[in-house]
Amino acid sequence: MSDSKVLHLVIRRIADWSLWSFFTEVRVIGGEYVPQDGPIIVTATHHNMMIDPAILSSSFPHRRVLNYWAKASLFANPVLSWVLHASGNIPVDRKSKNRQDLFRGTIEALARGDAVALFPEGTSYTEPRIMQVKDGAAWAALEYTKWAAENGVKGPGVRIVPAAIVYTNKSKYRSSVIMTFGEPISMDEYKEQFFSDLEGAPRAAAKRLTRTIERELVEATINAPDWDTLYSARMARDLLWEDERSIDLEEFVTISQTLVDLFSTTDATPNFSTVRRHLLGYYSLLQSTNLTNSVLSSLPLPPTLSPSHPAPLPSRLLTLSVLIRDTLAALTRLPFFLIPLLLHTPVYVMGRIGARLVEHEEETQAQNKAVFGLLSCMMIYPATFWVLWAMLWYTGIGALVAAFTVWAFAYYHNRLITDIYMNLKRVMAAWRVLVGVWAPRQWELSLSALSQYTTPLVPPENPWIDKNRANSTSSISSGTLSGLPTQVTDEPPVKFVPRRRPSSRRIMRHLLRARGEAVKSLAEFLSTLEASGDEKNVISSIHLANRFGWVEENSPISSTDDGRDGDALSEAKGYRQAREVIAFLRARGAKIATLDRKIEGDWALTSDEEGTPGESEKDEEDLVWMPSSTGLKQED
Repeated sequence: MSDSKVLHLVIRRIADWSLWSFFTEVRVIGGEYVPQDGPIIVTATHHNMMIDPAILSSSFPHRRVLNYWAKASLFANPVLSWVLHASGNIPVDRKSKNRQDLFRGTIEALARGDAVALFPEGTSYTEPRIMQVKDGAAWAALEYTKWAAENGVKGPGVRIVPAAIVYTNKSKYRSSVIMTFGEPISMDEYKEQFFSDLEGAPRAAAKRLTRTIERELVEATINAPDWDTLYSARMARDLLWEDERSIDLEEFVTISQTLVDLFSTTDATPNFSTVRRHLLGYYSLLQSTNLTNSVLSSLPLPPTLSPSHPAPLPSRLLTLSVLIRDTLAALTRLPFFLIPLLLHTPVYVMGRIGARLVEHEEETQAQNKAVFGLLSCMMIYPATFWVLWAMLWYTGIGALVAAFTVWAFAYYHNRLITDIYMNLKRVMAAWRVLVGVWAPRQWELSLSALSQYTTPLVPPENPWIDKNRANSTSSISSGTLSGLPTQVTDEPPVKFVPRRRPSSRRIMRHLLRARGEAVKSLAEFLSTLEASGDEKNVISSIHLANRFGWVEENSPISSTDDGRDGDALSEAKGYRQAREVIAFLRARGAKIATLDRKIEGDWALTSDEEGTPGESEKDEEDLVWMPSSTGLKQED
């Protein structure tokens, strides 16, 4: 690597530290597909602003330096030009009508055998699926291939390496990342058509290559036809795998897409709409209260409240004493963590402030949390070092001791923060449940006031997304969603209306009731599917159907309005057997067999409490622990 890229190494090291602190793990899949040398163009998904290039550069196989595109006009200033070149950027003259001039910097980098990285979606966004894949990467690869042929360049040709970056929860602190690399795409299949003198042939070759890139990215990511389907699948996944860390990250995308496909099959069971309504209601209430099913399911429960012995809840004093006991037990490790925690308190405060600045832009929250936290660390660590060094009289040994102490605090904090963070979340959730459950009935939200919290919030539309391209991308080129004609349509514009978080004392009973309904309806849904026999099929993404089911090819369709030059494309539909899907989920750790009993270990409301909140004071004590039922009743 050239010495001129030294700034890139510095930035990558800083990104390493920042990502190590923010995420629990960055799992790289398919790293063996990435060539160790030679010219490549990496095409990555882009759903998390600056976090995406940070993860791509930090965790890229073989630690190859990645060169990113930047506007050519930025390189006019000599100082800025050096900074951009040193940090791994190459100029792209977007005003040029000559594509050889447009990609001059890219061609020069590839000619040196460098790696170029770009985001073909054109912008970072939050949507339930990949909305668009532009053809800049295809044009760059083919233009370089043409230039290399004309100039007699020897050696390996350029290849395109798809990179899909998927987050378990992209805005959440201590979540995980899966970065999947696909097999390199060679230009051999496309260059003959691109070199042709026939009118429109180069453009057609670029479009074909773009569709190949798009298909690779879609197959390695999670794509749903709409938000309700994606949210239903997420909620089902959280109920089936209550521990957020129990899903193998190697299988996370496949499991999630399987559930998306399952909840895209609207005729899966007679009660499908009811199941989805319960899942969406519970998801929305969790969203509104900033709680998670994982935290609720892990709350410490009083041993006297056995699910096999239904009885009224004990007195408030006893419940409070039990909760205090469990809180103290959860905080036993805090004294050993107290000094590092206090040292990093400004980091958490600044991260929260950064997230609130972009509260309604999910794709920007992690970026702000990481950047604000990093800037805080860059002030806290030097200040701590100088204070410790001063206490050691500015001696040489004192400097080493101070530096080691600061490093030890940072390392110790990062090693323990995941467990401490989860314990604190459980304690806070337990107290909120206590407040909500034991508050007077008349404080509870009325059903009319509750309605605003039972519909999941949908992120606002990104103005940089081409909706026409998005529809054609999802339904035609990838084939993944082509089996959902009733859902892949223009979604109505969503006006994002912020809502305040409701108080625990007013909504917690509704949340616990919604959890019970969601668990029972999902259990019945899966039980019905498993008992449906081999004749019951569900919709599947094409790539999953090729692995686990089958694909049915329909009559070819012609596409002329989406920039595909009238290519005839077959509208394929994928299917899987319902029983196979249930077996697939169970084999990967889904707790399907215990779903119908799981709610019995949680707070449950008796039917007597379904009246209007605040009817009478005597209704306050009607929460009971329900015994495990012998079976689930079929819904009407």
